[in-house]
Amino acid sequence: MATIAFIGLGNMGLPMAGNLAKAGHEVTGFDLSEAAVEAAGAAGLATAQSLADAIGAAEVVITMLPAGKHVLSVWSNLVEMVPAGALLLDCSTIDVESARKAHQMAEEHGFSSIDAPVSGGTLGAAAATLTFMAGGSKEAFDRALPFLEAMGRRIVHCGEAGAGQAAKICNNMILGISMIGVCEAFALAEKLGLSHQALFDVASTASGQCWSLTSYCPVPGPVPNSPANRDYAPGFAAALMLKDLKLSQEAALASGAATPLGAEAAQLYALFEKQGHGARDFSAIIEMLRG
Repeated sequence: MATIAFIGLGNMGLPMAGNLAKAGHEVTGFDLSEAAVEAAGAAGLATAQSLADAIGAAEVVITMLPAGKHVLSVWSNLVEMVPAGALLLDCSTIDVESARKAHQMAEEHGFSSIDAPVSGGTLGAAAATLTFMAGGSKEAFDRALPFLEAMGRRIVHCGEAGAGQAAKICNNMILGISMIGVCEAFALAEKLGLSHQALFDVASTASGQCWSLTSYCPVPGPVPNSPANRDYAPGFAAALMLKDLKLSQEAALASGAATPLGAEAAQLYALFEKQGHGARDFSAIIEMLRG
């Protein structure tokens, strides 16, 4: 078992840290939000009042933070504090360039590092069924694997530094586009007098089948566990989908890739957020698409 510092105790980070503790690791959590630290303590997790206190004698440091600037800021401090030989693991979803800078920072200070963003949302975080997309050396990946396995069900080594973020960005662009397509189909079906269940029964076993339909159906009924049955409580918030779509478009611009559907999806989710729905599940965009 390992001594782990977990930095970032939000909706994803707290259950992830909790699953590491359940696996027998000695976990200490820290977050700049006092409310997040209090929630972690109430959940039975050991907490610290500062980054330095959290790191202490940590063999592994895991970060789960909102954006690249936050990861780079935290890592610039922790590389000066963490004990020699520690493994640095970032599970945030950030831009590829920031991920590569974090890896470089770790390497310059003699630490192994992995970028390992996740897919699966808050339900996956709580159930330890997340998918991890990992980037970094094979040696660092092998070291990180037992910790990732305590938090997730599927772990894929995608390549060298930044490859995990690249895979996450591409995957979530597919997700954002496909959800809009599924929502448009249900909105059209409603206009044509076709029931939700009838469309689901056909499309879920035909060429329209996709994860956005069969696991996250955007209308109540056909998939009991989808957010549509909970008034679109996330799940995966629309604001986070917009964040990922923006990252995809930044990457597309930087690399010269043509992603017209990704760009359109980003615009639609930006409009949805401007209408005040950023905190709702991203499948709730069906309500905007209904007009």
